[in-house]
Amino acid sequence: MNGMKLKYSRPATNWSQGLPIGNGRMGAVIQGGIQSERWNLTEVTYWSGRPEEISGSAQSKAELDRMRDAFFAGDYRLGEQLAQQSLQPAKSNFGTNLSLCDLTLRFDSQGERFARELDLEEAIVHHSYQADGRRHKREVFASHADGIVASRIWSEQPGEVSFVLGLQGRTTDFSVTATVEDGCGTIGFAGQATENMHSDGSCGVFSRGAVKVVAQGGTVGEEAGTVIVNNADEAFIYFAVATDYGQSGEDWTMESGKRLEHAISKGYEKIREDHIADYRKLYARVSLELGDSGGRSELAIDERIRLLMDKPELEQGGDPQLFALFYQYGRYLTIAGSREDSPLPMNLQGIWNDGEANRMQWSCDYHLDVNTQMNYFPTESGNLAECHVPLMTFVARLADAGRAAADGFYGCEGWVAHVFTNAWGFASPGWETSWGLNVTGGLWIATHLREHYEFGLDERFLRETAYPVLKEAAAFFLDYLTVHPQYGWLVTGPSNSPENSFYLGSDPTVTHQLSMGATMDQMLVRDLFEFCLSSAETLDADHAFQEKLRHSIALLPPLRIGAKGQLQEWLEDYGEAQPDHRHLSHLFGLYPGNQITPSGTPELCEAARTTLNNRMGRADLEDVEFTLAMIAASFARLRDGANAHKQLKYLIGRLCFDNLFTYSKAGIAGAETNIFVADGNFGGTAAIAEILLQSHAGQIDVLPALPEQWSTGKVEGLRAKGNVEVDIAWENGSLTETSLRAFTSGTLEVIVRYGNLTVHLDLEQGHTYKLDGRLRLL
Repeated sequence: MNGMKLKYSRPATNWSQGLPIGNGRMGAVIQGGIQSERWNLTEVTYWSGRPEEISGSAQSKAELDRMRDAFFAGDYRLGEQLAQQSLQPAKSNFGTNLSLCDLTLRFDSQGERFARELDLEEAIVHHSYQADGRRHKREVFASHADGIVASRIWSEQPGEVSFVLGLQGRTTDFSVTATVEDGCGTIGFAGQATENMHSDGSCGVFSRGAVKVVAQGGTVGEEAGTVIVNNADEAFIYFAVATDYGQSGEDWTMESGKRLEHAISKGYEKIREDHIADYRKLYARVSLELGDSGGRSELAIDERIRLLMDKPELEQGGDPQLFALFYQYGRYLTIAGSREDSPLPMNLQGIWNDGEANRMQWSCDYHLDVNTQMNYFPTESGNLAECHVPLMTFVARLADAGRAAADGFYGCEGWVAHVFTNAWGFASPGWETSWGLNVTGGLWIATHLREHYEFGLDERFLRETAYPVLKEAAAFFLDYLTVHPQYGWLVTGPSNSPENSFYLGSDPTVTHQLSMGATMDQMLVRDLFEFCLSSAETLDADHAFQEKLRHSIALLPPLRIGAKGQLQEWLEDYGEAQPDHRHLSHLFGLYPGNQITPSGTPELCEAARTTLNNRMGRADLEDVEFTLAMIAASFARLRDGANAHKQLKYLIGRLCFDNLFTYSKAGIAGAETNIFVADGNFGGTAAIAEILLQSHAGQIDVLPALPEQWSTGKVEGLRAKGNVEVDIAWENGSLTETSLRAFTSGTLEVIVRYGNLTVHLDLEQGHTYKLDGRLRLL
């Protein structure tokens, strides 16, 4: 785990160079240099908007039938017009997550040899420089254990710490008050998350908080709403905030004050110690080495990013440890952004927010057509199951809200959600059917309940959470599916293949978005029905429901291969109006699903490969961060390490800011600038794990897609389905040893695979099984 630091020799002059910290609720991006420092502070529940009921039509089922009749008759234009009339609600106070405030520090000092770094081993940001031969240091971290952001500022020489601390709100409704009492400087603040792009400017979450400064030696004063420290030996800064999200009464207004009082009484060193221990109990579970990066490992990260693409052959093998660092950075961001007690899961920008999405038609919300899902793709395999819990809780709440959408828009039982949701449980179709009528968006995010169960095999979680939520989703689709008059298959619709479009016949100028039986819908519904059936059998429950599922599964459409050898994105072999489109939703069955596998469905694998090659071969491919991550993981599933590595290299080398945050390019989906989107970090992390270990389709597959650039390395602590931890070591491109540790009670039967070798093992709880490079038990 050596070198797991993001190191820089230049100041961070803007947000995309700053270094992120977080405690699962509060986030901060730390910018600055010798003379200044800025913390851009965020809080995951600080949302504009409010809960609002959006009603569907009283004739929803009859209207749905009319739409379907039009599509089945080939009148797509009429079908889309009818959908717009019934399934296109107006946008109201949907809201967005907003930045909270900026904490600024101004230092009247000069210096040299500036350095800053984010230490992934401790989750602490360090700044340092030299002045008059003496070292000056600053550090800051976000403590989950104590619910605060804490910082220390000190120098080798007593009496040399002086600064001015201020606080500026990021919304118009924000006020501050500075006081000094008992030698402690405090800036209290109150704010409301208001804006007028995604709401009417009058509604949003309220916040209360404070920043406290405690100095050793020197003086502490206040002036014009700031705290001034002069000639201290060292100073400590503590920041806390609370909001009224999900709260009743006024107790929440006291919460941040209590946290700060406790922190000061506890003392900085103990807070720091507890923070590291709390963080490392998660982070330290996995270690990864991908080879020697030579001299590049000593360079600043921004230089290594540029060298990756500009001079890839500077040293033999390039910079393999940069990929290992990117992987651990993704795990770090997961821990920082999503903890077991987080009130909300990570949104489009994790828990960090530069404000760019808030001022555009974009929203810093929950996109359910890949983005929010991808935020959690690496969580289970990365041995961070606890970090998955906020998403589980959120999906259960979304299911509650989705009952009204199922009934109001479709006249169906169960629950449904579509392409977007927010902190208030929005479940209705989006406000344009062209992209907003993704009827399986809620189902896709709910598949994470299945993933969480399959990795952990917690039967209580299955019985109390996963199965009830997914059973209701299945109830919706059992009611919603309709028989295709030509094929006799049960199909969804009208719906879209997220954000994509097609044309009929030979005229590419007349495009459509809606159809019946889009491929992704059918993949998700099949997975849903099969999981609910197996769960009901495991729990010995709902026997009549089981029969309905068996009957319906037999009537679902098969996956189809088009005339050009590609996996069809729609039920029919339509023309692709946007063959360079960023979404690859119809490859869900390859990744993250497992309906398409090299050993089980080789013809479909080749069709999926054709689809990937077609997209990659387009000069105008929308090379968005999540697209590159999906392509990399998909090639890993095809056991194509060379192409998986190529996509990851491009993701890191071309679609990362200096701070290794991934971004979506200006012009993509209306983005006005290169805009940070967290999913690329998490998707890239998941793709690296897929290259090294896969556990789906009933197998644990070791080194399934190892690229030649990572010819020697080792990984410890990856997690496989079945509650199994796996260590792997390899040299010269070949496996040398792998170990499996079982944590589930009883005996688990598994098939371990490496290349063309397989071995059957019966794993018993608490035992470790070591295999050599030929999968022989040691």
